[in-house]
Amino acid sequence: MKAFLREILLTIFLAVAVFFILQSVLQSFIIIGSSMEPTFQQGQRLLVSKIVYKLHQPERGDVIVFKPPQNEQADFIKRLIAIPGDRVEIRQGTVYINGTKLDESYINENPSYILSPIILEDDEYFVLGDNRNHSNDSHNGWTVPRQNIVGKAWLSIWPPDKWRVIVHHPISEQLASPTETSYYVGEPLWR
Repeated sequence: MKAFLREILLTIFLAVAVFFILQSVLQSFIIIGSSMEPTFQQGQRLLVSKIVYKLHQPERGDVIVFKPPQNEQADFIKRLIAIPGDRVEIRQGTVYINGTKLDESYINENPSYILSPIILEDDEYFVLGDNRNHSNDSHNGWTVPRQNIVGKAWLSIWPPDKWRVIVHHPISEQLASPTETSYYVGEPLWR
């Protein structure tokens, strides 16, 4: 009887330990809204790696989950477009990073808004939803502080027909040819 009780307690202890380890490494996230269409749909469930950014810095093109600065109780999911020190501009339906046009095959439609050039300060990350014209994101005048980034989308787990490893589109692969760059002279208008 003693051996049986010891095995039950050990099993419970191991289950609790595994649960807490997984909680510190992974987080489940449910898509709410349409801001990331066509990449993700309402109700789709993802696993987010919370440890990846302890190993390296967030990279342009990553799909990240974060707490927006205007409501740190919520979790948002967006695509990371620019990192500290980058210059971002949106005009004529195109996003430019450091003067180079992005080729974004994953977006729903080109943005119908403009964003005067801004240069990101230290600890500022610029995010956009893939459904550019229907997303509350950095084009609305806010950026994401590094400490608000929860993790990187890793795996779609629900519904079953959407099960897959999340494809991230590194910005380096999206940069258009050098002939398609924007040459801007002057100070950013937004700050």
